[in-house]
Amino acid sequence: MLKRLQFLTAGESHGKGLLGILEGMPAGLPVSATEINVQLHRRQQGYGRGKRMQIEDDRIEIYAGVRYGKTLGSPIGLVLKNRDWDTWKKRMAVEPVDDPTQPVTLPRPGHADLPGAIKFGTKDIRNVLERASARETAMRVALGAVARKLLQEIGISIASRVVRIGPVQDPTPLPQPLDPEAVNRQADQSPVRCLEPQTEQAMLEVIRSAKEDGDSVGGVFEMVAAGIPPGLGSGVTWDRKLSARIGEALHSINAIKGVEIGLGFASAERRGSAVHDEILWQEGTFTRLTNNAGGLEGGMTNGMPLLVRAVMKPIPTLVKPLRSVDLITHEPRLAHKE
Repeated sequence: MLKRLQFLTAGESHGKGLLGILEGMPAGLPVSATEINVQLHRRQQGYGRGKRMQIEDDRIEIYAGVRYGKTLGSPIGLVLKNRDWDTWKKRMAVEPVDDPTQPVTLPRPGHADLPGAIKFGTKDIRNVLERASARETAMRVALGAVARKLLQEIGISIASRVVRIGPVQDPTPLPQPLDPEAVNRQADQSPVRCLEPQTEQAMLEVIRSAKEDGDSVGGVFEMVAAGIPPGLGSGVTWDRKLSARIGEALHSINAIKGVEIGLGFASAERRGSAVHDEILWQEGTFTRLTNNAGGLEGGMTNGMPLLVRAVMKPIPTLVKPLRSVDLITHEPRLAHKE
């Protein structure tokens, strides 16, 4: 199944919309646009969002692969239209135009602008930034909502929360026994998806302060999955290790600069006896005294909850732009503000 499910997205940030195809989903899975839209709505929540989130009101259209509310076993096609397209029809026209708009020639530090322009040999950075935009992740959320339904059908549930924004870290441990849906409900009530109210206020202040300075901040989010059986992944083939596939998937998201599983980087600070999870036999099954491995050993799940964190850098578009160099004239100027 790890190799069977594949997805592909297409579309530009200010184009007509986004397209998505999910291949390998079994037949008979109940799927509705309403359920997908719930996840798209969750994506658009949160304090400090850009103006684009205020413009778009994402609503998915299931274009193919579903009949009478159930998957057919064929590729599933989704369409997500951009409301902002009306103001970008000329700048993002598919057909040639007589008077093209002014090209973007000032690359932003920290973005795909300059390496992409060099790679594709373009003198207009918009040809790069439109696809490298985080807008693409809206379709990933929609496709992921379908995959999420499959996991629910087999008893796997997933939760996520923010554990750090800038220098402020939430020390709240995940509640035990773990109830991912309860964690989601609590996190969704917070504008920064934080579990601890006092930490939430400190995080909000960090964002407010950066915004006042025309700057941005990054953070760390945590994901946990419960109900996963042992043995998913592989310990013998490099590209089938679940840890490798998780790392690849998360690093493919815009602005992700680090991924850790379980104790992660903190493992380097401890001795082995304080890192590795001792094995117990309780109620007819193997279990662990701790979960420092984050549910993964040797590239395979070990039956404990899967725990992963990822760090997201501050967004590269700044109200007070950093220094850059014009792509054509090579003159020093301030970076483009998108």
